[in-house]
Amino acid sequence: MDPDDVELEEVLFEFIRVGKAVRVVAIDPESGTEIVMVGARGYSEDYLKRLATRKLIYAIAKRRRKAGEG
Repeated sequence: MDPDDVELEEVLFEFIRVGKAVRVVAIDPESGTEIVMVGARGYSEDYLKRLATRKLIYAIAKRRRKAGEG
């Protein structure tokens, strides 16, 4: 499955400051897929959301590809 084929209706985000960094959790409530990433505290929330969403889409596509192989 190609990441371009993944469509997300909703993404839940959690931001936690950790020193000079921000821990971002993004969850797709439909599939239950969750990713965690760390970004610089100076980045905007919108930028961190875009990065986390891209990583979440990649993780969902990878999971679907793997399930299709088995």
